[in-house]
Amino acid sequence: MSVDGWNTVLVLGGIRSGKSEFAESLVADAPLVRYVATAADAGADDEEWATRLAAHRARRPETWTTEETAGEPRRLADVISAAESHETLLVDDLGGWVTVLLDPAHQPADDTATIAELAEAVRSCRARLVVVSPEVGLSLVPTTPLGRAFTDALGAANRAVADACDAVVLVVAGQPAWLKPAAPAAPVPQPSVTVGAAGAPTLDGGAGEPTDETVVTPAGEPEALPEVLTPTAPPAQAGPADGGGTPWAAPTMALPMVATGLVIQPGMELPMPDEYAGPQAVDRLATLDVPGAGFGVLDGVVGFAAATQGTPTPAPWASVRVLLVHGDHAGGAAAGTVPGDSTRRAQDARAGRGPLARLAAESGASLQVVDAPTAGPMEVEPALTLDQVESALRQGWRLAEQAADAGVRLLVLGACGAGTEAAAAAVLAATAGAEPPTVLGRVITAGEYDDASWMVRCAAVRDALHRSRHSPRGAKDILAELGGGDIAVATGVLLGATARRLPVLLDGPVGVAAGLVSRDLAGQARHWCLLADHGGQPAVRLAADVLGLTPLLDLRLDLGEGANALAALPLLRSVLGLAAALPVHPALGGGIPDEAEPEVEPETEPETEEPDTEEPDFHEPEPAGPGPTTTEPESASLDPSGWRAG
Repeated sequence: MSVDGWNTVLVLGGIRSGKSEFAESLVADAPLVRYVATAADAGADDEEWATRLAAHRARRPETWTTEETAGEPRRLADVISAAESHETLLVDDLGGWVTVLLDPAHQPADDTATIAELAEAVRSCRARLVVVSPEVGLSLVPTTPLGRAFTDALGAANRAVADACDAVVLVVAGQPAWLKPAAPAAPVPQPSVTVGAAGAPTLDGGAGEPTDETVVTPAGEPEALPEVLTPTAPPAQAGPADGGGTPWAAPTMALPMVATGLVIQPGMELPMPDEYAGPQAVDRLATLDVPGAGFGVLDGVVGFAAATQGTPTPAPWASVRVLLVHGDHAGGAAAGTVPGDSTRRAQDARAGRGPLARLAAESGASLQVVDAPTAGPMEVEPALTLDQVESALRQGWRLAEQAADAGVRLLVLGACGAGTEAAAAAVLAATAGAEPPTVLGRVITAGEYDDASWMVRCAAVRDALHRSRHSPRGAKDILAELGGGDIAVATGVLLGATARRLPVLLDGPVGVAAGLVSRDLAGQARHWCLLADHGGQPAVRLAADVLGLTPLLDLRLDLGEGANALAALPLLRSVLGLAAALPVHPALGGGIPDEAEPEVEPETEPETEEPDTEEPDFHEPEPAGPGPTTTEPESASLDPSGWRAG
């Protein structure tokens, strides 16, 4: 089965239905495509057919390569069988292939056996494969023996290939209708991309209502999402209510759907933050009535919040959820860690103990502990299977959707697990060309530096990179070979949060490693990420530089992933609250205008002229906050000392 929900697709359609254009759009995200042409070249007297072939060739990108099989139709099965897992093939089309197969030049031939060979090649294909074929089942039965032979052979080929493919789509008048699979294998509503309350794409079961909190695994079995915890004794919060920005009025992506759920694949079109609101919010800060120079580097958090909320006056994040991803790594990556320590910390977080739960309670944030699959020893074998990677990505996506449906306005992404630092270093080495020793922080065991364990971790990363040197370097391949379950779940969270326009506060190596992987699946994801502090970790520093993220603080906190961000969260909220509440400087037209003074009627008798001893007019400004309800002078008498009585 496919690692992307579908690996092999049959695209059916009538003449001029747009089936070829739709098939080409399915592989448009692939960097290299091998186009397998099956039709024979046009004869010298068939100018119209030659024009069609020329139009097809002109439509293909320059990065595509073309392979002809018209000379030997049985070779098509060999081409498909020999394709590697990192390749992408587009076969266009089976109609031309059957035409050549029935040509007298290739007779005698066993057409049935050749079609069976092709179907078996499609079924066992390791590459990403799209096959185009005409649908002849809706036409009249031909009146000639050759016409009937063609429709019989093409109908048999279509049925055999459709049975072997993961998905089948029928294109009618340019509109695709997915025929296979027709319904989910499990009794779960068929997911679809819709527009939620804020206009963002969601996975739901229809009618715009959120589905049960489940995520569908590649095997089609529903997997329950973990419980959302509310740490006890959260402090009472005051301040502006959480506000949303300008809603998006239309979906921003169209993702393929099959029975296994959402297809997460490279080149997804996810939303971007508001490109105008962020700069407008930063420019507005320069006009506020502050006695000092302003917000310093923290103007970045105001610009980020404005862009993600879609308004130049962003509100503080009143609803925050912490996602703690717990996943261990076996082998040398976990050298120097106490066995079972990460499990204990995850259990403490669930029970409301430990620094993360304490900080979450003080911030009024909910906490969700997510168990990721344990990764194998990456120096000797892949950390995960491709099916596990697919399941972890979808679980992370659904976690982000669940948070968005619950009204969460900010996600804090943290992680705990043995070997997470080494796995993140391996991902950085594979995606950013980093040298493992330069991004692996020193190991601290029982309060002391453990350089022997540090060397074991470096060796594990080195051996893993050497073992996988010939493996593809796609995003999912890196997660399978090196990343492990925690980074895969975190990657899904970033992608799902991006789809729902939900900002994410990153913390630690796992979060930034997931940012690097998500960049190769949807480049928009990094624009929804905020990094509060680098924590003094070299991996976080390098990944932040590659992602274009500037840490807002330099506190060098190392309380554990997630806890560092929560410690900085009150400061970030305070900055947003201050930026939203401060008025514009009076010199720039801000402040409250003075009340109009009542008119004084002129007296009937003119007063005698006296020397000009009047003092200049002075109006006491009305306070912006709590204070007296009037600025008029009181009519109280003065005591002998000159002070007002009372």
